[in-house]
Amino acid sequence: MIARPLILTWALLLSPAAAFAHHAYTAEFDTKKPVKLSGVLTKVEWSNPHIWIYLDVKDDKGNVTTWGFSASPPGMLQRRGITKSSLKLGEVLTISGHRAKDGSNNSSGNVVTFADGRDALIGQDQALNPTEAK
Repeated sequence: MIARPLILTWALLLSPAAAFAHHAYTAEFDTKKPVKLSGVLTKVEWSNPHIWIYLDVKDDKGNVTTWGFSASPPGMLQRRGITKSSLKLGEVLTISGHRAKDGSNNSSGNVVTFADGRDALIGQDQALNPTEAK
């Protein structure tokens, strides 16, 4: 008898915290700093709340830097036809998005271009912006 109201009370108290736990796109990524990078896919973290895609990107001098791209949640990507098996380790991908505000080698992943030229939306719809890197 006492347990039910207690559980309900805790659920009501914790629900606002869950609502604020998810941040706005612009809180983490700078829409004034578009990036478009090509590299070898080395790792995919396929989990909620967002998958992460990691590319080894080579610069003009041959130095390799690992970049992480935050993409949509797994369920949203699957509805768009992108599955774990769509992202093959060792494949060369080009990903455009916006650089992380903290200056790290992280970025939003908005659009991925596969080696065969196919494009796919991997970011949140509101993340697309006319300032996307060309």
